[in-house]
Amino acid sequence: MENSETFLQEIQESLSEILKPYQRQLDQRQRMADFVNTCIRSAGQDNFIQLDELLKTKMAETVENESGLEGCKEFFDRLRTYSDDKVERYRIRFIEDLVARAQEVGLPLGVDFPRLRSLVGIEGSVDFGKRTTTINKKVLKSIDPRRIVSALLREKRELYDRPFDPQSFIDTLHQTYRKILDGEGFPPGRSIPIQGFYAEYVMSLQSKAFFQDMAKGKFRGYSADQFAVDIWRYFQAGTGGTSEGYSLQLRPGRNNSLWLIDSDGEKRQITGIAFQKVEP
Repeated sequence: MENSETFLQEIQESLSEILKPYQRQLDQRQRMADFVNTCIRSAGQDNFIQLDELLKTKMAETVENESGLEGCKEFFDRLRTYSDDKVERYRIRFIEDLVARAQEVGLPLGVDFPRLRSLVGIEGSVDFGKRTTTINKKVLKSIDPRRIVSALLREKRELYDRPFDPQSFIDTLHQTYRKILDGEGFPPGRSIPIQGFYAEYVMSLQSKAFFQDMAKGKFRGYSADQFAVDIWRYFQAGTGGTSEGYSLQLRPGRNNSLWLIDSDGEKRQITGIAFQKVEP
């Protein structure tokens, strides 16, 4: 007689394989039922923005084509017409609601429709026709003020709610600059391409553990937006240069550039970076 453990394991695996497609069908049916229930709740609350978004999803089409749920299509179509009309008329109240939501959470927000501007380095735009909001190039498939403010807060946390020491920041930038100069044999004060500098600086932020095992989970991300905001925060701090008496120079240009923020809080296309010795 075969080993009991092996026998039972084979039975378990075989039954699991038989069950998988059936379970997938159950899971899909549950997702469709949850979707219809969400539509029912949204209609009951007259949440026309959410209805408008829900009824434009692939799941709505899936429900309409599902045997036993095809009757939903008539009511979905009626709700689409209703919600689309209300969203279009909502434009008038949108700015007021959006600003009020931002004020509730203490987030500065200026609206020059369709453009949005919050803290320096956080901006976006609203496209009512496509029902999307773009914040720092990240597309949110919604024009719901609550979701827009939540997305703005996420950007704030990522860009501003991090420990920041302006003196340490400018000193580490200068260390990276000197390392590149030495490696390339360039003279002091030489402008270095910003994209290559940024890549080298990101690598300088990595831990020793990362270089021993370059697993994705050990990589410390540092986005170009974070870099831009940190440069702005350095300018705002007024530390006056590196500990060794060098001042930061950003060279504008269009080719192979990064969008950084200058001392006036304005975005500029920067192609080069250099440090110049400040004469006493």
